[in-house]
Amino acid sequence: MELFGYTLETIYLFGFIAGGVLTLIYILFGDIVEGLFEALSEGPFNPTLIFSFITFFSSLGYILERFSSMNSLIIIIISLLVAVLLVTLLNVFVLLPLSRAEATMAFSDADLKGRIGTVITSIPENGFGEVMIQGKSGNIARSAVSFDDVPIPNGEQVLVIKVEDSVLHVSIHEKLD
Repeated sequence: MELFGYTLETIYLFGFIAGGVLTLIYILFGDIVEGLFEALSEGPFNPTLIFSFITFFSSLGYILERFSSMNSLIIIIISLLVAVLLVTLLNVFVLLPLSRAEATMAFSDADLKGRIGTVITSIPENGFGEVMIQGKSGNIARSAVSFDDVPIPNGEQVLVIKVEDSVLHVSIHEKLD
């Protein structure tokens, strides 16, 4: 069967090559594209899904046209169904979980409020010391001052009361018995 003067096998091959090249370009320059066309990257017009659909559809169509004796209309239907299935699986099991995953291990100063840490450099009455807060992503060491204006010795457990200008204001942590 021919379309626009080309065999379907040739059209599938060019579609596969175009889908692969567009996917590569999107991988390299995807941030720029998403910045320019922010509305397109959300919803059903996600370029990743469109390019992967073109690639899946074209590659399966090419393989079936080349190595089977099925009718071209049946090949188109099978390629469409398999491509939709594969793109749906890609979206549900890869893209959606990645989009919901934590994008960074960074934290804000507000996240430190209420945390318990250990003084690693003693805090004088009206001066600065240093506090280490242990977290799941690693340890955080920050400058600290005494919230109650009392000296806090090295090794003491402290509670972060507030954070101002990246300086922790801490108080001695009193454990309930």
